[in-house]
Amino acid sequence: MKRPILYIAMTNHGFGHATRTAAIAAQIQKLCPQVLLIMVTTAPRWLLESYIEGDFIHRPRAYDLGVVQTDSLRMDKATTLSKLKAIKQDQNSIIASEVNFIRQNQVQLILADIPFLAAEIARVAGIPCWMNSNFGWDFIYREWGGEFIEIADWIAGCYAKCDRLFRFPFHEPMSAFPSITDVGLPGGSPHFKIDELRSKWGICSSVDKTVLMTFGGLGLEEIPYHNLKRYPDWQFITFDRNAPDIPNLLLVNDRKYRPVDFMPLCSRIISKPGFSTFAEATKSGIPIISVTREGFAEAKFLHAGIENYNYHQLITPQTFFEGNWDFLSEPLKAPKFPGAIPIDGNEKIASAVVNHII
Repeated sequence: MKRPILYIAMTNHGFGHATRTAAIAAQIQKLCPQVLLIMVTTAPRWLLESYIEGDFIHRPRAYDLGVVQTDSLRMDKATTLSKLKAIKQDQNSIIASEVNFIRQNQVQLILADIPFLAAEIARVAGIPCWMNSNFGWDFIYREWGGEFIEIADWIAGCYAKCDRLFRFPFHEPMSAFPSITDVGLPGGSPHFKIDELRSKWGICSSVDKTVLMTFGGLGLEEIPYHNLKRYPDWQFITFDRNAPDIPNLLLVNDRKYRPVDFMPLCSRIISKPGFSTFAEATKSGIPIISVTREGFAEAKFLHAGIENYNYHQLITPQTFFEGNWDFLSEPLKAPKFPGAIPIDGNEKIASAVVNHII
């Protein structure tokens, strides 16, 4: 029997698209061990390996960019527009290059999260393109107005050629897509036992005074770490390699560990608005303290999601950067619909993909 071959393309924006789709890829590999996964992303291989245990091909290609940012909250719209215009101008050569690779490797299906040219590539290659996401880049860019309107129209036209969209919770309407299947939250699950983590990393504090701080692959500049000294009996955990040496701040610098692995040790997470973090925390039942974010249309849907389905606090950037973090002592707000969110995104998408390619 011919080996099934799957081409998985991810938006090159931070780490969230890569991690949530890598979790789906891992489930596909579990259901169909003989599948050849081709992971198409500029995200580092070590990040993919932290989710996918088996073999895969890493093809570091970028044919979209998301939003150019200096960190997880600050955006560079001018540079974003310039780079999008360059992609639009070069789209024919980008498509031709990937179609050639796909045909040479006898790929059967493209699964994309959520680079718009993937649908165009699939159409030329003569294979289906399925996508998974909670938003499309046309939605993000359209809200910025001006020259971004034309870009958004172009991208919506690409998405219209997608054969099937698996739409996650916390979503915008995604009206550009002609065929939509709603699924539950995707994302990773912890790989390690709580006692093992406590022993290895010397975490002695109780869960109610342990806090994970995670701001995605782009991180944040100028995190006010000095506020941690006001809570000496609390344990804070970070993956920020630029974090200072503070007695109650644990830096996790071993790349086999992921934020989701430490979530069960914590009473809450401090984060920027990010779907993958919100999804993994909600799946794990861990409350979220989120810094609000202006100018990024997805954020309002993400915050509505945790207001509906997770214990939470929403704090302004001013409170986070300039305040004394009294919010840690304040009670969390209860979700409107506790326990009502489906968490079967990995399984639903993986099952559909495997049924198609075998």
